[in-house]
Amino acid sequence: MRLDKYLKVSRIIKRRTLAKDVCDQGRVSINGYPAKASSEVKIGDLITLRLGQKELTAKVLDVKENPRKEEADLLYEIVSEKRIETNESEDLPAG
Repeated sequence: MRLDKYLKVSRIIKRRTLAKDVCDQGRVSINGYPAKASSEVKIGDLITLRLGQKELTAKVLDVKENPRKEEADLLYEIVSEKRIETNESEDLPAG
């Protein structure tokens, strides 16, 4: 299944167009490699998303075309969720 569709049907991201945009911006990786919206998702893959100040890593447990709302959270398991710290002083020019 395509990555953008998986993110939508699993309800990790609410809309497929938003999932596609996030992928196109390079904020999603599968098993540590940058992923495009058209990348194939398989059971056992680790998907990492950087959304705002959070980094979420989920393990794919199942791939279904049209799961019911109650089944959506059974498609993945959250492996880690952490806050991304940004150091604003690194962005300032020296001197």
